[in-house]
Amino acid sequence: MKRFLWWILLPLSLSAVEGERVYERKCASCHQRYIPVETLMKNFMEHNNTLLHLKAPTVNQLAYRLKQRIGDPKGDKDMQLMEVQSFVQDYLLYPDRQKSVCMPEVLSHFETMPSMRGKVTDEEIEAVAEWIYFYLPPQKEAKVLTFVDFGEAKRVAKRTGKVIMIEVTSPTCHYCVKMEKTTLKDPEVIRAIHRDFIPVRVDVSRQKLPDGLKWSMTPTFFFLDCDGKVLKTVPGAWMKEDFLSILEEVVEAKGVKR
Repeated sequence: MKRFLWWILLPLSLSAVEGERVYERKCASCHQRYIPVETLMKNFMEHNNTLLHLKAPTVNQLAYRLKQRIGDPKGDKDMQLMEVQSFVQDYLLYPDRQKSVCMPEVLSHFETMPSMRGKVTDEEIEAVAEWIYFYLPPQKEAKVLTFVDFGEAKRVAKRTGKVIMIEVTSPTCHYCVKMEKTTLKDPEVIRAIHRDFIPVRVDVSRQKLPDGLKWSMTPTFFFLDCDGKVLKTVPGAWMKEDFLSILEEVVEAKGVKR
C-alpha cells in the first residue's frame, strides 16, 4: 500500500541523532530522504511519478511544505512549532487527504496513510519530527547556501554543535554583491559552510543585528557559538581560498567535531 505523509513535527525533546534512527527504522521504507526539487518536479509534472516511483513524499518535501503551510512562515518560530505540533497530532490520529499540506499534483500519486495509533510512541514522534523540521539537504547536493533566521540558527547550533555564521550585508554594497556572486556561490565554499556552520544573512538596510552585535562596514562576518558568544569577527570581502582558510581557523578554534 502506498502511504502519504505521517512524520512531521511535535515538541523538541530527543536528539537529532535519535530522530534519524527513528526515520531509518520506521519511515525510510516509504519516505526517501532527499531528492533535488528539480528532479521531483520533473517526476510529478512531466512523468506522472513514473520516473521515481515514489511511495510517499521525501523528507525534504515534508520539511519545506510544513514550514510553508502550517502557521506563519515569517512569524515567530516557536509559535509555528506549536501550530505544527497541533496539526501533526491530529493528522496522525485522523489522517484525511483534505488536511494534507502537499500540492494536489503530488498528493494524487499517494494513498492516504492509515492511522498510526498504537504503532509509534510519543517519544519516537517527537524525535523524528524534530529531525525532519531541521532537515537540510546533504552537503554534496547543496548548490546554494541555505540561510535561516538567528533564532532557528541558535536552536540548530545547540543540537549540532555547529558555529553560527552571520553575514552582514547591504544591497548597495558593491563588495557584498561581488562576494555573494563569486566566493559564496563556489561549490567548495558552500560545502564547507554547510558542513560546519549555520549561515544567517542580515541585510542591515532592513534589519538590526541580533544580540546587540555592532558592525562598521559591509560585508562583515560574525562567527558565534550556540550561546551567542562571538568567536571571531571578520570584516571585508574575501576570495575563495582566503575565505576557506578563515572558515578552517574558526573550526579549529571552536573544536567542531566532524
